[in-house]
Formats: sequence, structure tokens, C-alpha cells
Amino acid sequence: MNQTLSIRRVAGALGAELSGVDLSQPLSDDTIAAIRQALVEHQVIFFRDQTLTPAQQVAFGARFGPLNIHPYVTGMASQPEVMEIIKEPSDKINFGGGWHSDMSFLETPAVGSILYALELPEYGGDTLFASQAAAYDALSDGLKRTLEGLSAVHSASREYAPGGASAQKRGAMQVAEADGLVGEFVHPMVLIHPETGRKALYVNPAFTLKIDGWKPSESKALLDYLFQHCRYEAFTCRFAWQKGSVAFWDNRSVWHFALNDYPGQRRRMRRVTVDPWPAMAATARVAAE
Repeated sequence: MNQTLSIRRVAGALGAELSGVDLSQPLSDDTIAAIRQALVEHQVIFFRDQTLTPAQQVAFGARFGPLNIHPYVTGMASQPEVMEIIKEPSDKINFGGGWHSDMSFLETPAVGSILYALELPEYGGDTLFASQAAAYDALSDGLKRTLEGLSAVHSASREYAPGGASAQKRGAMQVAEADGLVGEFVHPMVLIHPETGRKALYVNPAFTLKIDGWKPSESKALLDYLFQHCRYEAFTCRFAWQKGSVAFWDNRSVWHFALNDYPGQRRRMRRVTVDPWPAMAATARVAAE
């Protein structure tokens, strides 16, 4: 089905809202190409007033690449690629709180994530996004040169280890604790986007353990500086969800932060994650012992 897209930017650094497309329908190659182009140009794109079954969300996501099955969060029984992200009124923490990009702890990290809103609190529950391409652009030339020669070690061990934020018990999500065999993988700290050629920082407060070849104590000052720099307000946009909203972001160049500002209320979302990025897979390696 051919559909005519309308695109409206939502912030200076990143983000655009797309209208004129029904994601539940089979879409033409031209429409998918236009959505992909909007994604790589704006880094995160938003859709309103969608009605998607799990199978339809899977079908849409699969047009952009193979879908990931999360190693620690149990997917839907009928659609294991679909992760339900639910915060019950009794839950104190939310899934996805804190700045991060998805799945950098894998040898082949995710290309993008597609999140669909099913049930929202009366207030709160927005998501923040931050452009890591804009963050890179704002660095000094000297720091850019330094970072382009460095890689960082990523792992799920800290986030999903016993007691980690993402492994804590929730009312409606099955999140497994890492068993110590999660692995550590090395990715460049500056990535070149394979479709735009634009450079972006690739460090992750949730999953980056240290700079490769450096001690954790040596890494801390530089990583802490980058983690603070990367979330500067000028690099961000904020999305206020409505039922039926969809956000599709590029994990190669975007951080996000699901706000936990709706105590005692329920929020239910559904996510599929698109794999892989072959250019990145070629540069990843297992961290040395």
C-alpha cells in the first residue's frame, strides 16, 4: 500500500512526527524507504493514532531487519519478539529509566527500537531522547581525535546482575537475572552511521563498563564527562505519549530515558527491536580477559 507521509520536526537536534500512514497495513517498498529515510535523518520518529496487534507490530518492524528476542526479558508467548513493558501501580521502578541505548551489551547491537503505547497514566510517563550525533558534533576537535582511537567494553552484567535495576522484581514483567555468562563486547566509542556517514558517540551509562585497555578507575573520569555531556538539553527532545502512539528510534545514535513520574499508575507499552547493524558487527569483538 502506498501512503503519503507528512513530516514535522519536533526539536532542533532530533525528532520528527510522521502522519498520513497506517502502520497496521502492508506498506509499499517506497513508503518503507521514506520511513527509513526519516528515521536516519531525524534519528527518532513518532506516529500518532495507530492501532496495532502484536503480529502487525512484528510485521512492520520486520520490514527494517530481523527482530531481536531479548535475552533477559520474556516476550509474549504468541510473539516472542514482542516485549511488553509494563509498570504496575505497585511497582517502584520502571523499565528503561535512566539514560541508555538499547542492547549495546550484545556482540551485534540493535539498529532500532519500535515502542507502541497501549495504556498510559493520567499524567507523566513521557520519554526523553538525546542525539549522540549532536553530542559528538559539539566536542572539541582534540577530544574527537582522542575518542576516535578508543573503544569501550559493554556488558549486561551490571544492569541484569542480581540486584541490578533491570533485574528487580516487577508485577507484570518476567525479567531474568544475568547468570554471569553474559559476556563483554568491545565497540568503538565513535560510530560512523552506515546510511548517513554521520559520526556519533557510542557510550552507554547502563552497559558501558570501561574504556578498552584501561582500568575502570582510569576510565571513570572520561566516561563520567561523556555521560554528562551526552544528555545536554540542546541535544534532546521529549515525547508525550498518547494511546496509539509509536516511537521508532535509531539506537546507533540515540539515547532515551523513560521517565518514572507517575506513582501509583499503570503504564503498558509494547516493543520490538530491530537487528542487526552489519557494519557495527564487523567492528565488535569479545573483550580480553
